Amino acid sequence: MNSHYATRSINADGTWKNLTEMMNSASDLSPTAIQMARVVGLAYASKLYRENPELADFSNFSINGNEIAFGTIGNASTSEGIFFEAINAAGVLQIPMVISVWDDEYGISVPNKYQTTKEDISEVLQGFQRTADKPGIEIFKVKGWDYVALCETYEQAAAISRNEHVPVLIHVTEVTQPLGHSTSGSHERYKSEERLAWEREYDCLPQMRSWMLSSAIATAEELDELEKETKSYVKGEMKAAWREFMNVAKKEKLEILNLLEQLGQELPEIARQALILSSEIDPLRKEMICTVRRCLRLARHHQSNAKQRVKDWLDKHLEINKERYNTYLFTDTPFSPLHVKKVEAQYSENSKMVDGREILNACFDFNFAKYKELVAFGEDLGKIGDVNQGFAGLQAKYGEIRISDVGIREMTIMGQGLGLSLRGLRPIAEIQYLDYIYFGINVLTDDLASLSYRTKGGQKTPMIIRTRGHRLEGIWHSGSPIGAILGSLRGIHFCVPRNMTQAAGMYNTLLKGDEPALVIECLNGYRIKEKMPDNIGDFTV
Repeated sequence: MNSHYATRSINADGTWKNLTEMMNSASDLSPTAIQMARVVGLAYASKLYRENPELADFSNFSINGNEIAFGTIGNASTSEGIFFEAINAAGVLQIPMVISVWDDEYGISVPNKYQTTKEDISEVLQGFQRTADKPGIEIFKVKGWDYVALCETYEQAAAISRNEHVPVLIHVTEVTQPLGHSTSGSHERYKSEERLAWEREYDCLPQMRSWMLSSAIATAEELDELEKETKSYVKGEMKAAWREFMNVAKKEKLEILNLLEQLGQELPEIARQALILSSEIDPLRKEMICTVRRCLRLARHHQSNAKQRVKDWLDKHLEINKERYNTYLFTDTPFSPLHVKKVEAQYSENSKMVDGREILNACFDFNFAKYKELVAFGEDLGKIGDVNQGFAGLQAKYGEIRISDVGIREMTIMGQGLGLSLRGLRPIAEIQYLDYIYFGINVLTDDLASLSYRTKGGQKTPMIIRTRGHRLEGIWHSGSPIGAILGSLRGIHFCVPRNMTQAAGMYNTLLKGDEPALVIECLNGYRIKEKMPDNIGDFTV
């Protein structure tokens, strides 16, 4: 969507930029409240960078965990379940996350009385408020038109969150809505005249002007001139941007009109189509492509050099548009797991037959020793080593900061992994069984799977989702989760190993790569005997 900005976190060669030397904005997205999941992970990364001394060398990603993850959400979107799940997760994890709730008392046309208990989200969340003896979140409330109070509130909130690693919620009330939700959703349709008059008075711009005048920062004449210059500048830049965009389109239009006119000399119906296109004042690429395709259909029984030139133009511009609009489903860097060289598993006369779970355990052990940035978390993953013992004993060896249990919160488990991977860490986020992936699939399909595409390869998320959910029996069909996720998660590699040796090879391969993947382990493979490879952490698939 327009105005959804993002910074580029990686260089053209796929290497990471120094994120500590730039302001960082994770790619925004459209579904309401979905950003809450990834903000948990972005903030959790600061906690890991501060509390894990083994990450001290990763100085291009963090300065001692001082970074705050700022997130914003509208008051109506706080009704979404993912909002409450994220607030709860942040309170449990105690992470430097600052969430702003912009509250204009409406969700499009629906007022707060239908959105929020007590019509006040900060009042609803009072149970999360930290106390002297119990951790929680810090809650502030401030009016959106009060500039001084906003500055003081955000300064205090940022200091608490950065220094103490405490999540903070800032409830910004009395926010106004200048134009309604959209061009088709004018707020005059559902707000009273009194409300609209109040909004005009308490809009941030006139309130800011009033404060600057009362504080003697500027005179009325100076502000009038500043407003005039600003409006003129914005209008000029808008026109320049549109002109720059349309100049390219107009050049393309002239090219194809010339070719269609040549073909039109041979086929009158083509000349009519060219005339229609030429009458378009500001034709977009869609109109041009559609016209060319229509002409080629009309000329399907005609063969000539003029027709071939039109077809060549279409082929050329389809390729150009592919680069513009259809690339980077994956980041496709030199570090893609698809570029990892295959290394066969090696065995010797000393190779032992062990349970499949032991092969996984040895693989994870090797990689946790090798990659200091590797972390894993999930339900029952830490203390008991997961429900099938793939992580048995590893929390005791590598510490709770790297291998940890989490609550039953699939959406923010996915968001936790996504945010960590955006900040240079390598998370393995576990969903206990494939059936449960539905509870986190909104984060996966709306955010993780499309992130590389949305940023045109400017951001990457080398995250592994680990789960289990097949028995090498029968055929998966549309009644199984796999039927839904195959279509929903394009942009995430799917790995379905037939045994735990192949699963280990897949993990080794993915950890050498830099793209997201879902690994679905075989349910009846954990206690089936397999031979332990001698190169357990080095072989790939």
